[in-house]
Amino acid sequence: MQKNEIYETVITGMTDEGDGVGRVEKMAVFVPYTLVGERVRILIVKVLKHYAYGKLLEVLSPSVHRVKAECPYFYQCGGCQLWHMDLEAELEYKKHKVEDCLNRIGGICVPVQPVVMAGDQKRYRNKAQFPVTPEGIGFYRRNSHTVIPIEDCLIQGEWNQNIVSAVKVWMQEENISPYDEKMQKGFLRHIYTRAGNNGILVTLVTNGEDFLQFQSLKEKILQAEPRVIGITQNINTKATNVVLGQKNKTLWGKDHVTDAVGKTAFSISPMSFYQVNTTCMQSLYEGAAAFAQLTGREIVWDLYCGIGTIGQFMAERAAKIIGIEIVPEAIKNARENAKRNRIENTEYYCGKAEILAPKLAAQGMWPDVVILDPPRKGCDERLLKTVAELAPKRVVYISCKPSTLARDLKYLTAAGFQAEQIRPYNMFPRSAHIETAVLMSRT
Repeated sequence: MQKNEIYETVITGMTDEGDGVGRVEKMAVFVPYTLVGERVRILIVKVLKHYAYGKLLEVLSPSVHRVKAECPYFYQCGGCQLWHMDLEAELEYKKHKVEDCLNRIGGICVPVQPVVMAGDQKRYRNKAQFPVTPEGIGFYRRNSHTVIPIEDCLIQGEWNQNIVSAVKVWMQEENISPYDEKMQKGFLRHIYTRAGNNGILVTLVTNGEDFLQFQSLKEKILQAEPRVIGITQNINTKATNVVLGQKNKTLWGKDHVTDAVGKTAFSISPMSFYQVNTTCMQSLYEGAAAFAQLTGREIVWDLYCGIGTIGQFMAERAAKIIGIEIVPEAIKNARENAKRNRIENTEYYCGKAEILAPKLAAQGMWPDVVILDPPRKGCDERLLKTVAELAPKRVVYISCKPSTLARDLKYLTAAGFQAEQIRPYNMFPRSAHIETAVLMSRT
């Protein structure tokens, strides 16, 4: 097999990233935009030692689950992977992905429950990040840092189109330079929006502090989108692809939005972690609370607690919630949220969970239930070791990456825990990502 050769193959599987997998000359070939069972014609674009990458040229025998992609940018933009697949197949693919990772990596054979689908497949995101580059404002092309200008993203709120259009006009009128990642020059790096039930917060990420033309921008944004309640500036002067810097300034209005999960309200600032799909988040938290089996007497550790969402959602069912989070602004929000919700049985600590957890245990704050909701990289092994030593009755693990979930569950299984229930949630429709909640109990 050589690069630029054309072959026919049958797609027999799918990767974690949503690509189809075929075989050519006994070698696996990964082909985006294909579905299991399809016969396709492909162009080989890259050949490595044990596998290759192909470009879809033609679908010769389409799957019954293939649909016309509603998004006009789907075959260019890297944001979504599954617009060509119907919902039935999407949910089955994600369930199988969780099963495969847990079995293959974690050695866990507990049946995975059907994927929970809560809310809409479109317009579900409450957060958007638009890179601003010399090529335009939009999203990154698949597997690149080249930006595709996009007028409207179908999984984002429609207000983003109004805000981005206003910023474009302002940049042209005021001669504002977009950030050039290669040259490390230019003023405006990203447009970042968060929506709550009280309005929209716009954050402008800039390569420098001076914002002399802000007044004209504010007028344009508010005229284009009256639901905006605050505009903030985030300063990021580092040569990095990390979106947000460490310094925030409130330019106008509020520096946060508020949102509610059930009857619990939360203040959300630009730096805070908050699930992007509010409707599905409520289903996830209700499921996690059921897994925790709280009776009102338990001490619950909420590790990687963010702004306190899941712990405060469960607070009325527990004796005490202890939250740990590394982001200072999120801990500030968590404390404010507890006060806002008149929740008095919470304590929050700022720092790395793997460092603070052993110290709290040494002070006698032993948990009955531990909630783990780490970032995509999963839990630090030191934290898993501490959790195992504390031996809580139950661990509820919430994960956005099945492979790291499987790795961590393997560790906890070896330490004496057993997976009892596994339930995926379709937090990110049309993408290959999946959220999963797992209940583990002591054996």
